[in-house]
Amino acid sequence: MKYSRIASYKTYEQMSERFKELELSIPFEKEVSSGSDSPLQQPIAWKNQQIGNRFCILPMEGWDGTPDGKPSDLTYRRWKSFGASGAKLIWGGEAVAVRHDGRANTNQVLIPDSKGSEIEELRRQEGQELERTQQRTSDLVIGLQLTHSGRYSRPDLEVGPAPLPIRRNGVLDRRLSINDDSRLLSDDDLKVLIDDFIQAAKLAEKVGFDFVDIKHCHGYLGHELLSGIDRAGEFGGSFENRTRFLREITHGIRSATRSLSIGVRLSIFDFLPFCMGEDGIGIPENNSNAEVCFGGDSTGTGVDLTEPLEFMNLLRSLNINLVCTTAGSPYYNPHIQRPAFFPPSDGYQPPEDPIVGVARQVMATKHLKEKNPDLVFVGSGYSYLQDWLPNVAQGVVRNHWVDSVGLGRMVLSYPNLPRDVLEGRSVHRKKVCRTFSDCTTAPRNGLVSGCFPLDDYYRKRPEREILKRL
Repeated sequence: MKYSRIASYKTYEQMSERFKELELSIPFEKEVSSGSDSPLQQPIAWKNQQIGNRFCILPMEGWDGTPDGKPSDLTYRRWKSFGASGAKLIWGGEAVAVRHDGRANTNQVLIPDSKGSEIEELRRQEGQELERTQQRTSDLVIGLQLTHSGRYSRPDLEVGPAPLPIRRNGVLDRRLSINDDSRLLSDDDLKVLIDDFIQAAKLAEKVGFDFVDIKHCHGYLGHELLSGIDRAGEFGGSFENRTRFLREITHGIRSATRSLSIGVRLSIFDFLPFCMGEDGIGIPENNSNAEVCFGGDSTGTGVDLTEPLEFMNLLRSLNINLVCTTAGSPYYNPHIQRPAFFPPSDGYQPPEDPIVGVARQVMATKHLKEKNPDLVFVGSGYSYLQDWLPNVAQGVVRNHWVDSVGLGRMVLSYPNLPRDVLEGRSVHRKKVCRTFSDCTTAPRNGLVSGCFPLDDYYRKRPEREILKRL
């Protein structure tokens, strides 16, 4: 199955025609405004302050910390580039594990139980870089994503995968060599983990973060709990039980902190696990239970937002009004979560034009925003639009489909994209992320994650040669 690369659409008319061919009706504006006329320049009212513009830096799982969980020079470099990006909402910059057994890799940053000086320094340098580039910091909002990787925990290199699932899943268990005798996290385990999240949030407030994100996406622990309809006990079965983890963490944070806000990054829909078919194209894997895909329909390859809408009502009741939408998982259906022309080394060829995957996330977020206009929504999945990202970003913001446009992979290759767009400069085509997926292939093979094709700093690193062989 062949699709044309986004880079092949050189004109607005060509790209518009492709949207029509795919029967996609997402907003797509011909001219991108700058200055006070730009929808992307408008502030967002949030709590008792303002977020200075409509760009957000999404949290990404880092692979460049130290074995004991501290930031490395590479981590600091990445966070400083986020601070210089021009985006005024930084959603964590990093997925930070709340304890060692919840690290997704042996170099993931770990929030310590001490004074938190390393995490504080990350936060300080990010804001300092914003000031260095002559931008205001009074309308900058920085959060910290708190996570436990659950089923996808791999904290020790010498041990390998050390999954801590909360339920059985035939396909995913088989992929991770989990058998019926393997341990599931118990209700008591989850109650201890709730305390770990609360303690991590206390430290985040102490070192100056504006909010923490209680991560509920991408197949990690919080997200898997939402699909635990077949789990017994206090944290499974009913919607109330499946959201108990979030409710108890939230109540604990409110009691333990002074003014720390809370956000949630949520996979608003999920599909069945996919695998590579005989022709190399991804197909849904057999023997999967479609009924346990949160936000998915009964087929396992469609969207049903009934429960995600109920989840929005829950957030409102918890006084959480900051939501970052994403979808699926990079482990078992990456084309849903992160549309790309080139799959990672352990992936499969996309079964649809990746533009369709972008539109699916954009449309689902639009639906949630329409039903919940009082919540602040950050959207994801835009990087595959590449050169045309600003044109769609401006359209979705102008039409109130989303409040803020989140950037992930794009800012690894092109961290200054928000500033260039907001200040009226043309997109620097040689820096635009082309979704080569090297930033995923590298860590899948134990290397640091970065943009090896387009970032000169990473291109010159020795890992580049290893990656080329892979």
